[in-house]
Amino acid sequence: MNAPLLLTFNPGSSTVKIGLFKLIDERPVRIGQGTIDFRHTPLQLHLVSDGKTREIHLKSSVTDDLHEVLDETLTWFADHFSLEALVSVGHRVVHGGDRFAGPVAIDDATLAAIAELVPLAPLHQPQSLRLIRAIRHLRPHLLQSASFDTAFHRSQIDLVRRFAIPRSFFDQGIKRYGFHGLSYQFIAARLAHDFADLAYGKVVVAHLGSGASLCALESGLSRDTSMGFSTLDGIPMATRCGALDAGVVLHLLEQQGLDIKQVEDILYKQSGLLGLSGISADSRELLASPLPEAREALDVFAFRIAGEVARLATTLGGLDSIVLTAGIGEHQAQVRSAICSHLAWLGIELDAAANALDQHQARVISSTASRIKVLVIPTDEEQIIANEAVAVLHRKDIPL
Repeated sequence: MNAPLLLTFNPGSSTVKIGLFKLIDERPVRIGQGTIDFRHTPLQLHLVSDGKTREIHLKSSVTDDLHEVLDETLTWFADHFSLEALVSVGHRVVHGGDRFAGPVAIDDATLAAIAELVPLAPLHQPQSLRLIRAIRHLRPHLLQSASFDTAFHRSQIDLVRRFAIPRSFFDQGIKRYGFHGLSYQFIAARLAHDFADLAYGKVVVAHLGSGASLCALESGLSRDTSMGFSTLDGIPMATRCGALDAGVVLHLLEQQGLDIKQVEDILYKQSGLLGLSGISADSRELLASPLPEAREALDVFAFRIAGEVARLATTLGGLDSIVLTAGIGEHQAQVRSAICSHLAWLGIELDAAANALDQHQARVISSTASRIKVLVIPTDEEQIIANEAVAVLHRKDIPL
């Protein structure tokens, strides 16, 4: 009998990452990872498996329900990975609101509750729903589970979660939720495993990708985070604005005469590094550009991140270490250096040689003289989704 398999889906606003895991002694071990970018025509499945990278051309078109794309993708996987052994599909769902504090099996009730949260995450939640419903249509008897980005931050106290607006809004769910929780959950676990002396201290983790946020960890638990009610809050991102004076939104609506959809498009898709530079949302392109606007965009990015580190250190009442993760945090030494230079007053000193390395492994990049440890730890949200899918599988008492 083939070992049981499970799939994970980690959607962005226009892409989806697909993880393929084999269950060995009831533990999920990755055997493949794919990515589909729905913006590209024709579609391609970028797959890494067995140390090899493949580009699989997909013939299907992107439809609202994604049935064609997923049917072709699953068919390809079935031809190469014995999908008859597939026992579960795990999904990353950005928003769990106050309803979901951990992973759940997806049934009609949980699916309806996830759908009710679309207004709180209009860019990402619909993508998860499309994938869940497509799998339901194609494999109606297959167990699916949801892992929520907000769940990890449920350990935060109301002092942190409240906005200074009328109290009745808090009771209606208008509060700080925090996101990237699956990434922070993975980092907390890696710290406990690889850096036990730091894991239970005061740690700020910076998840720096196209979406970006920071989280204050104490004893492995979330105490505060830069993102709040929505994925717009906090530091500037690839195309999202980060923290913004609410008066700017009012001005755009009242004085500039823009409608809600136009403002939403500006805040989610035209701002951040793209808006600051007028060149690109990709920090790699900005680093390579000689234009002053590119340099200024990266300078603002690093400056805001450093300021958020200091704010989160106030929540923690101190700071023992900083962890940099996700695409930018893991691979862009210049950005790491710029952030830490703003924090030199804390006694942070980088080891230039260690910082210059671009390795897919955890490492310390601060010098031995640094008062605060600075680490680079690769994150793996799909591993957390897979772990939680297995936990749901066991709760359902489905034989492996």
